[in-house]
Amino acid sequence: MGNIFASVEEQGFTLLFETKATQYISNNHHNTHNMETYIVKRDGKKEVFTIDKVKNAVSKSFLAAGSFATEEVLTSVLSHLRIWDGISVEEVQNQVEVALMAERYYQVAKTYMLYRNSHAEDRETQQKLEFLMKYVSASNAAEGSKFDANANVEHKNIATLIGELPKQGFIRLNRRLLTERIKTMYGKELADRYITLLNRHFIYKNDETSLANYCASITMYPWLLGGTKALGGNAEPPHNLKSFCGGFINMVFIVSSMLSGACATPEFLMYMNWFIGQEYGTDYWKRADEVVDLSLRRRTIDKVITDCFQQVVYSINQPSGARNFQSVFWNISYYDRYYFESIFGNFVFPNGDKPDWDGLNWLQKRFMRWFNEERLHAVLTFPVETMALLAENGDVKDKEYGDFTAEMYAAGHSFFTYLSDNADSLSSCCRLRNEITDNSFSYTLGAGGVSTGSKSVLTINLNRAVQYAVRENIPYQKYIEEVVDLMHKVQLAYNENLKDLQAKGMLPLFDSGFINLSRQYLTIGVNGMVEAAEFLGIEISDNPRYEQFVQDVLGTIEKLNKQYRSKEVMFNCEMIPAENVGVKHAKWDKEDGYIVPRDCYNSYFYVVEDPKTTVLDRFRLHGRKYIEHLTGGSALHCNLEEHLTKDQYRQLLRVAAVEGCNYFTFNIPNTICNDCGHIDKRYLHKCPNCGSENVDYLTRVIGYMKRVSNFSAARQKEAGQRHYAGAQNALTDQKHCSE
Repeated sequence: MGNIFASVEEQGFTLLFETKATQYISNNHHNTHNMETYIVKRDGKKEVFTIDKVKNAVSKSFLAAGSFATEEVLTSVLSHLRIWDGISVEEVQNQVEVALMAERYYQVAKTYMLYRNSHAEDRETQQKLEFLMKYVSASNAAEGSKFDANANVEHKNIATLIGELPKQGFIRLNRRLLTERIKTMYGKELADRYITLLNRHFIYKNDETSLANYCASITMYPWLLGGTKALGGNAEPPHNLKSFCGGFINMVFIVSSMLSGACATPEFLMYMNWFIGQEYGTDYWKRADEVVDLSLRRRTIDKVITDCFQQVVYSINQPSGARNFQSVFWNISYYDRYYFESIFGNFVFPNGDKPDWDGLNWLQKRFMRWFNEERLHAVLTFPVETMALLAENGDVKDKEYGDFTAEMYAAGHSFFTYLSDNADSLSSCCRLRNEITDNSFSYTLGAGGVSTGSKSVLTINLNRAVQYAVRENIPYQKYIEEVVDLMHKVQLAYNENLKDLQAKGMLPLFDSGFINLSRQYLTIGVNGMVEAAEFLGIEISDNPRYEQFVQDVLGTIEKLNKQYRSKEVMFNCEMIPAENVGVKHAKWDKEDGYIVPRDCYNSYFYVVEDPKTTVLDRFRLHGRKYIEHLTGGSALHCNLEEHLTKDQYRQLLRVAAVEGCNYFTFNIPNTICNDCGHIDKRYLHKCPNCGSENVDYLTRVIGYMKRVSNFSAARQKEAGQRHYAGAQNALTDQKHCSE
């Protein structure tokens, strides 16, 4: 069967250039193998390989070095080459360099290298120029971007262009850093296999355009004790509500500049509640209408607090120069009483105070209601909110918060709900679930349990992997295990690089205690699950065969996650959002002749455009039977045509608890009028304010809210194909569930 890492083209079609056989192979390799040998050019296109081009390049290098290559010399040099169908131009040139040095033609090799470098520089400059022209002419920033097509950028400008230009260089640098480490730890063969799988799109390295680690749920306690000085800033610790708000904004921007993904601050409202209590008394929430501002504005406590909300939210939604004109990807959490007490029960503020649940309870609800209302006045993407609820006996344990959550959904608010039977996880991303390994409190580091997240995400393209295995008569489970095993080694190599950076003082977030390196996960991502099952002829529904397929794939990954886990490193598995790579995988697979059922691979366990998949089906397909091994999370985005009633949402919370669906949101597109600017939380075809039909929609690409017109063209097409269930559908599902 051969090495299952080898490409299908490599197996059985290798051409070895042996002494005195070069010309024969060049002229007769078509007959020898009954097929043409192709070389992959730098733009990804293939053309028939001919030895003459290699001979000409080597001959010119000899002439440039002041000598002449005879046919015998050329044969001796070319005898070192190993050419296979699908080899890249770069690999051929690399082999030529080695061959020249092996034959001791060092000056010729140097000339050849200089020639390659000069042409590489010319090509890179030309490519950047072409990219620049395409970018400035693109319809929006998403369509113009080559690497981050759905990054959180609303408008393209000179700042976004400047951020785009060096990304290719970062990718090359990151690959070089990683492969050098892999060679040191596991040898050159595994490093080469990694690059082969990467280039052939069996795996995908997320966020290669940044040197920073991925996302984090931070503890803010170090900031509470020492300000931002440990991060390289100059701010003192916050001492009152005003300095808390201003300092929090600065701190989040600093932290986010050192991350490639999201920054979650699960303590945000708890800290704010403490500062409000310090200023206005812990019973402030009982006196919210009391005037406390002696200025002409005569603000009440409630107005002071909502002004703080406004300051923080609008500031963080502003584009950041440190993130290529993206706004900070900011997440917060709300908790029911049981979840809160489980995580923060041992927490102590620097002055010895314990967190005040009564004040926090009021503040959480006030923020949610304010934010929901504020989204009628402006497009506010962040924070991405997660309501954390404990479940018990098929329902939310805290009935007050179950009712409040349903109330906010019915009021049109868009947020995630995390439902668990124990306080085991926090979200550091819009869907990434991170197990809390230690809830113990450290006065130095803060509430340790909230310091979690993902250091790096490496994703397997399941559709390509399964189809390739079937083509090669390899059990797909075995092939997936081989690939995922390699992915774990790659992630361990990444972790070693990260440790080196920390040792050299380059990771102050870790050194100062905002993040704990050992509590950060190395994430194995999956994409193309539904498409792989479809290829195997498995019906995408709640049925034993599909359940077994999902269990087999994710169970294999979890087995390896446990195998590679140590005191120093932890792994989890995530159904990645795939805002960008879902489109890329479909495109790449289609170009390479694989069966591709849609232009964007699903990020769910169901076919998102299928009208036959009911609301109840969606919850079941994201329930415990399917997500059992998905320790890194997968959010159900339940697309609805219209908002349900509070009672209907309340029943769906019970459905989620019964089915074991632990992470979900309801997605109803909001309407934005392009003429008068009116925002409506309903899915409308014309503006209710001015009557214009020139409307846009605000919905989730995957995790965060964004104008559909700012999606990439491929994502706009995908958004238009999503099936939105009607209210009657949800009602029928709930009736069947209750029966």
